Amino acid sequence: MTKTVQTAVVGVTGYAGAELARLLLRHPRLQGTPPVFAGRVDERDMARGGVPLSEIHPQLADCNGSGALKLEPFSWELLARRGVGVLFLATPHEQSREWVPEALRRGMRVIDLSGAWRLTDAANRAVYAFEDSDAELAAETQAQAVYGMPELHRSRIAGARFIANPGCYATSIILALRPLVAAGLVDLSRGIVADAKSGVSGAGKAPTARTHFMHAADNFSAYGAFTHRHTGELLEQVGIDASEIIFTPHLLPIPRGILSTIYMHFREPQTKAGIAQVYEKFFTGSPMVRLYDKALPQIQYSVRTCYADIGFQLAADGRRAVVVSCLDNLLKGASGQAVQNLNVMLDWPESEGLE
Repeated sequence: MTKTVQTAVVGVTGYAGAELARLLLRHPRLQGTPPVFAGRVDERDMARGGVPLSEIHPQLADCNGSGALKLEPFSWELLARRGVGVLFLATPHEQSREWVPEALRRGMRVIDLSGAWRLTDAANRAVYAFEDSDAELAAETQAQAVYGMPELHRSRIAGARFIANPGCYATSIILALRPLVAAGLVDLSRGIVADAKSGVSGAGKAPTARTHFMHAADNFSAYGAFTHRHTGELLEQVGIDASEIIFTPHLLPIPRGILSTIYMHFREPQTKAGIAQVYEKFFTGSPMVRLYDKALPQIQYSVRTCYADIGFQLAADGRRAVVVSCLDNLLKGASGQAVQNLNVMLDWPESEGLE
């Protein structure tokens, strides 16, 4: 079991980056070994060696000595000099697509929070329209990527060199669907409907017309029907075809949180106890999933936690079910899951620093 490791975070200025910094700074295995924070630094800040972390995220001031930490100008030489063993990339997809191969070449382990390497099928990956300068290297890198959902791929994540962290919508839907589909219970010919809603932080920190307060407040809107980039993750990780699911994301006028309501038909009548047993067996040994029995999950119960909450209701005929899955898009949907992957990768207790 690895005792500690030097981590680095690129992309700390964003919402997910802030949560990642908070979790790593408070992680019991990393005390005395704070992350290196690297990124773009303006010329006026170069003279003072970077930007104090407390200026970027005042909420992290005095978080286990964070007052002395700075966002330093990114360079591979900086990471090498500081002995970085695990690099977290909370960067745009295109940046991660460029940097991951170089980080691996330099012997670092990588946990990438972007969508750059999540998809193995080229047809699914086409939604990102990547233009790789070295197609052969990209293919070699893609072959090393492990989809970072411990509940599905724990054994592959353990000891892996490169983790592609899942998308937030995808996490909420895959965790709810995979156990039932894998058990052969779902009538895929009748189709699955995944009706998902996310808070505004899921769109990232850069403001857009759609996430502007005047548009999002007192509003509720659908977007990305049939075209959302997380769709490929659902198909690959649940093991279904595009014709067997309709996934529609919606923008909620709240800062954070995801609630996915999933509708399905079963091939044969089921019982509530039988469905509950399928979930319980599938998630045995998965500390970051909470199964609800008497009530359905709500965003207010999972927000600002690293848990995924799953509950369901069965129709009287036993042939139809509504499954509700909730999580915090910045934690279990991003940074919390990234740290969970770090724990599994390094053979630390999976929930350490997350509960």
